Amino acid sequence: MKLLQNSGVPIYQQIAAAFREEILTKKRKSGEYLPSIRGLAKELKISVITTMKAYEMLEEEGFVTAVQGKGFIINTQDSSLLQEQYKRKIEENITMAIKSAKVLGLNKQELTDMFELLWKMQ
Repeated sequence: MKLLQNSGVPIYQQIAAAFREEILTKKRKSGEYLPSIRGLAKELKISVITTMKAYEMLEEEGFVTAVQGKGFIINTQDSSLLQEQYKRKIEENITMAIKSAKVLGLNKQELTDMFELLWKMQ
């Protein structure tokens, strides 16, 4: 797992995003346990609290469930429901980007060019 200290995105969000992607792309399967909180914290050289926050975020989103004494297990995912949820988030973010562009006086092509550049960088 690759974490970027200077990205402006909190470490716990980066961890949650990495696991979320692995779950959605089926690199991690339902019924599998995530690495232990302490183990992952030690491996990444970060605080146990930061790791716990990432796992709790995944639990709130329905990706994992805490199992007493065992850790966090990956839930079975309803892929069509998850796709709809993510489409809704994308629509919200694009709407926010359009509003911000209009405030700045950017036209549609300038916003599209910015989107294309950012897409290539990912």
